[in-house]
Amino acid sequence: MQLIDTHVHINFDLFQPDLEAVRSRWLSSGVVHLIHSCVEPSEFPSIQAIAHRFPEVSFAVGLHPLDADKWQENTAEEILALARSDSKVVALGEMGLDFYKADNYQQQYTVFESQLAIATELNLPVIIHCRNAATAMREVLQKWKNSQGDRLRGVMHCWGGEPESAKWFLDLDFYISFSGTVTFKNAKEIQQTATIVNSDRLLIETDCPFLAPVPKRGERRNEPAYVLHVAEKIASLRGETLEAIAMQTTNNACRLFGLNISP
Repeated sequence: MQLIDTHVHINFDLFQPDLEAVRSRWLSSGVVHLIHSCVEPSEFPSIQAIAHRFPEVSFAVGLHPLDADKWQENTAEEILALARSDSKVVALGEMGLDFYKADNYQQQYTVFESQLAIATELNLPVIIHCRNAATAMREVLQKWKNSQGDRLRGVMHCWGGEPESAKWFLDLDFYISFSGTVTFKNAKEIQQTATIVNSDRLLIETDCPFLAPVPKRGERRNEPAYVLHVAEKIASLRGETLEAIAMQTTNNACRLFGLNISP
């Protein structure tokens, strides 16, 4: 059985003392590949170093919406340069809109669309952060989809929305990724959404070190090995076997991010 964790942040300081042990656990749990996401450009060197240290790690480059004020005149060129020079870059992000924690709406729109332009120029998928902004997100992505067609593709990461808004993004051919939140007792809407996502658009992730899933909830950090618990919960919700969910989500991740995973 093979699993792919499509969203991690293992460059954070709390992983550095025992990163080799963390790696040993993800390999033992059947995790054969990780997509390392990015918050802002100062992380580029540490993320790139991890990707080249571990052959099963690919990475994304981008700027998180809550860091939109860090966008500089040269940020686009920084993103372009790294994405063009390193074959381990398989996506842009995480990027998007967050109206829950910030109200700099116009700045977020500008930075988001600047990154969508880079992604379509490079023909790379995007990793989308969307919080309390589904309607606005739908409008932006629909506009870009109308002009760019299949060059605009990606994943709604750590999806916490209701089924209706998930369908909006499925209609735009986006993937929907579920994190440890799907295992939480009161996450009824997320669990309902997990049952209606098309099998060929389903992904799993940890978003570690955040959001440790049940039965690891309460631990001080989440880690990639725990994506197994996300897969187990989704299998239960959908009435499918763990093996089937693992195979489908791994195939989906390979297709979206252009990965070649040996059986």
